[in-house]
Amino acid sequence: MHEAASIDHRELDRQIVALLPTRDTLCQFACINVNTVVGVNLAFAINAASSHVTANAVAGQYLAIFG
Repeated sequence: MHEAASIDHRELDRQIVALLPTRDTLCQFACINVNTVVGVNLAFAINAASSHVTANAVAGQYLAIFG
């Protein structure tokens, strides 16, 4: 496994933090946003029950927003 490099307190103190600017959203009536979010995750794996075989796996994700 790969280990993450550690940093000391001096390097951590030199880090700069900035707040992101606020973002406006697209509004309709009274700026109330109502959306339906549908998420589907599918995964399956196939492995034959014999010696010297490899396992194959497939995963997919679908996300839809209706508003």
